[in-house]
Amino acid sequence: MKMGTVIRTIPRAGATIIASLREHGVATVHEAMGRTGLMKPWMRPIYPGARIAGSAITVLAHPGDNWMLHVAVEVCQPGDVLVVAVSSGCTDGYFGELLATSLVSRGVCGLVIDAGCRDVADLTRMKFPVWSRAVSAKGTIKATVGCVNIPVVCAGASVTPGDVVVADDDGVVIVPIDQAASVASASDQRAVREAAKRQRLAAGELNLDIEKMRERLASAGLVYYESLDEARQNEEKERS
Repeated sequence: MKMGTVIRTIPRAGATIIASLREHGVATVHEAMGRTGLMKPWMRPIYPGARIAGSAITVLAHPGDNWMLHVAVEVCQPGDVLVVAVSSGCTDGYFGELLATSLVSRGVCGLVIDAGCRDVADLTRMKFPVWSRAVSAKGTIKATVGCVNIPVVCAGASVTPGDVVVADDDGVVIVPIDQAASVASASDQRAVREAAKRQRLAAGELNLDIEKMRERLASAGLVYYESLDEARQNEEKERS
């Protein structure tokens, strides 16, 4: 896509689907989606307990230049998540309290940026959640145009405008918009299975038995002994 491109209108998943994905959280959604869509583990929330899901407004910015973040604010709608990729690796502080104030006024629920942010104390006080690669006070310039609402790769994950961004203490996962409904349903089913298993584990059952692992473990060569001496004796017997 040519630099300097801004797409104003994007598709968005239904609010009920987005709310369901948010409730299930990153780990469950990631597993339900076949262990795909996860961003690199360096994407960490700036404060614990943050939990969001929303439609991706994508930004392609350049190293040390946050101009396109300001451009993106105009096309954001309530419930969106700003997702910022950078054309080359950079950890400068692209985002702080002033930009957050602008995004809050548009109803944006959070930011995911494969670069740095700053004003962490202020952002925490505002309860504006940010998942970033780094925290850095180093400022940026406004000199080079990038793009808004084009497909990007952010922290190793492909993000198309309108994809559902799910983020919490476990990281960030991207759900393609055309899979959002099926992934939400699969997450519901996984949650039901885990609730049943949780009850059995709390009652003292072992996952070894619940998941019928013992036969596979034996086939893989796992052997139990009553003592270390018995294990040593068996090894000596096998060597002789």
